[in-house]
Amino acid sequence: MLAYTLFVLFAGGLQALAARVQVTWDVGYLNISRDGLSTWRAIGANGQLPIPPIYISQGDVLELTAINNLDKPLSLHAHGLFQRNSTFYDGVGMATECGIPPGAQFTYIIETRDQCGTFWVHAHYGTEGIDGLRTALIIHDQDPQLLDEYDEDVLLTLEDWGHEPYDDHIKMLQTIAEVDMPPNHPTVLINGINANFSQPIRFLPGRRYRLRVVSMSFTYWFKVRLPGHTMQVIEADGISSHPSAVDGLDLCPGQRYSVIITAKESLEFNYALNVTFYNDFIVDIPGLTTLYHHIPIVYHNNAPVKTYPVIEDHEVIWADELAMEPRDEQILLEPVDQHIVRSVKALPKDLGVPIYA
Repeated sequence: MLAYTLFVLFAGGLQALAARVQVTWDVGYLNISRDGLSTWRAIGANGQLPIPPIYISQGDVLELTAINNLDKPLSLHAHGLFQRNSTFYDGVGMATECGIPPGAQFTYIIETRDQCGTFWVHAHYGTEGIDGLRTALIIHDQDPQLLDEYDEDVLLTLEDWGHEPYDDHIKMLQTIAEVDMPPNHPTVLINGINANFSQPIRFLPGRRYRLRVVSMSFTYWFKVRLPGHTMQVIEADGISSHPSAVDGLDLCPGQRYSVIITAKESLEFNYALNVTFYNDFIVDIPGLTTLYHHIPIVYHNNAPVKTYPVIEDHEVIWADELAMEPRDEQILLEPVDQHIVRSVKALPKDLGVPIYA
């Protein structure tokens, strides 16, 4: 009875604190060089890239208005939101909506009563998302027990960024054997800038950091590790879980994790957060495919960076969302009457255009 009373009070508190958060995206083209390597006609919102993350709290209603100043239809998808009884706001072009015509606008109403965690918003009609129209969506949990487990929230967005509009990239790949051109692989963007110039993350001794890692990629995978520190996974794709210790994260396109990292007590060393950018179905070309980047974790400006021996992937304890224990502890739907297993494998074709079997 006490647990039920506490739940009712907590739910009632959410409703009392709920707000309607209005965000407007004036979507249009802009010529920009996000990686410092190439300038091309990308797609942004309100004349800027990267698009600022959206922060709201559980129970809020997000009103996201998209004004389409493109020359083609547009739709927006809140990746990971259930959209219960509101699939018409899911934003999947030609599936749940026809798309916003050029010159028109539409407001997506996104309820967050029963969800919180780490999500992202991206275009979902054509290639507008990979051309820039994407950002993180953070729905803050109001559970005091969870909030007591960390001291600071840190967002880490990971993106694949091409050197031309993606439609042009696909055309190039489809004719690559004919024109004898090498593959043109994307650049890594970390928090919106070229990963070679990643901004440091400052740690204070003993402080507990919730690191939200969002793969806003469309074609590539990321691996994230912080040698010398233990990651306690507390969320996968918007589902809160009991903490579990891992060495690293392996994220496919669209995937998200939250981990708690407790900073060391000593200021003797700085560290490097390692980000690996890879893709199994593209031919491995040294310097072009598997890429390695490092984000400085700074304890003291004058401290040296502590180095660690390189270890093989099979020696790493990677986060496994199937092994995590959700905090809601819902009972599994058992017994199971029938198992359906589907295997999908991407195969390389013409140096970069995948086929699936």
